[in-house]
Amino acid sequence: MIMTIQKELFVLQDTNYADFQSNLIPNIPRTSILGIRVPQLRKLAKKLSKEKDTSIFLRTLPHVYYDENMLHSLLISEIQDFKSCISAIDTFLPFVDNWAVCDILSPRVFKQNHSLLMAEIPRWIFSKHPYTCRFGIEILMSHFLDDDFNDSYLKMPAQVHSDEYYVNMMIAWFFATALAKQWQATIPYLENGNLDLWVHNKTIQKARESHRITFEQKEYLKSLKK
Repeated sequence: MIMTIQKELFVLQDTNYADFQSNLIPNIPRTSILGIRVPQLRKLAKKLSKEKDTSIFLRTLPHVYYDENMLHSLLISEIQDFKSCISAIDTFLPFVDNWAVCDILSPRVFKQNHSLLMAEIPRWIFSKHPYTCRFGIEILMSHFLDDDFNDSYLKMPAQVHSDEYYVNMMIAWFFATALAKQWQATIPYLENGNLDLWVHNKTIQKARESHRITFEQKEYLKSLKK
């Protein structure tokens, strides 16, 4: 099964695109990147998700190629049973080593299971593994800043203190998005200096770049920069 999937991936490889991707994910060796575009990987994932033997691929870790990891994330995103999805995520996350594979992991089953999902998020966010932490914050941002929002949810990302660039970028992205969606609940975190300095200033930068933030809000945020 593994060799069959690798053969399908090699058919789709694009070395020029691989060179481009390598610049976006500098911590991944160029030799591990085949250069397969996401729409092609999504199409392959949908096909493979209907095949029973695909479970062998999901259990066989670590993978050799970056593109296999991307496919792995997309396959998990297709799992329709919540418990099975969580199990597959927890098996895979320790092997995630870049932002792209992390961020494309977006299970559809999460939308219908917010109460169950919230019970899982804290252990992801407070994980010492940077991409597990990043994943947890991204899921909190994607699912809990709208109708199911609670002020207390903002505390979790604010309590993360990391030296990892891709963790801090996600925290800033989270709070910039929270400012756009839940301004009144979020702005005190900047007014009171609850975020690490780099995250604080990056949050302001990203929020001021957003079309969802008003001119007046952007000017006020500018005054809070440290």
